[in-house]
Amino acid sequence: MLTESFFPIGVFDSGYGGLTILKEIVQKLPQYDYVYLGDNARTPYGNRSFETVYHYTLEAVKWFFSQNCHLIILACNTASAKALRTIQQRDLPLLAPLKRVLGVIRPSVEAVEKFTITQNIGILGTVGTVLSNSYPLEIQKLFPHLTVTQESCPMWVPLVENNEHKNEGANYFVQKNIENLFQKNSKIDTVILGCTHYPLLVDKILKFLPQNVHLLSQGEIVAKSLEDYLFRHPEIENFCSKNQKREFFTTETVELFEKQATLFFEEKVSAKRISLGYSEVKIL
Repeated sequence: MLTESFFPIGVFDSGYGGLTILKEIVQKLPQYDYVYLGDNARTPYGNRSFETVYHYTLEAVKWFFSQNCHLIILACNTASAKALRTIQQRDLPLLAPLKRVLGVIRPSVEAVEKFTITQNIGILGTVGTVLSNSYPLEIQKLFPHLTVTQESCPMWVPLVENNEHKNEGANYFVQKNIENLFQKNSKIDTVILGCTHYPLLVDKILKFLPQNVHLLSQGEIVAKSLEDYLFRHPEIENFCSKNQKREFFTTETVELFEKQATLFFEEKVSAKRISLGYSEVKIL
């Protein structure tokens, strides 16, 4: 139930991966209130069209507005790639010109130049993120002198969501994709994990990643970027309440969400279920 003093920061993902982002944000900025929404009933977004991802994401953004959120983080690479720009440029000026929606791709891109020496960047991501070319396009805008090489990892998310990521069988897929990436470009010295599920595979990734290669995980980067953003934008920060309260919502079964969310967030999670639709939002 909304109260006058509850103006949380919204964090959205199509599923569970965004909880790795929220975990890092809470660690760095524990004083704020947060609302997390996972659209688990319609995940994954990666294989859906730009138009569908846009509609789904806009529905979620409108729901966050109904929860008194003045700032929303799209902690989802696919939503950031396929919907963020349209929502920022076309919808926000009409729906809520004083509110803000941010993504996770831009902060990750802004961080790469300080790490690379060879000027060669690698991206490990889902099929949808890789096909969108969001990382190469964003890097080209900011750092046109950098060379970007991508590798899609279609098995990594299923491994995590089926709790197989710690088993020996996962090694094959992690090793295969990392070797593929460096076969494409052996000069890579900085790799971005372009999916919020991938931090759960970081031990295996580091096992097969060549030595002296920097591995950039989005959680820490996004958390630091958010801290900087709030400092630079007091007009937004002033609307973010500070009761250290966190609420979790899902569009799927609560019991399943709570079980999986605990794996990603590394804390016990209690959730409520909502329904998103093109014309309305219902709390069940």
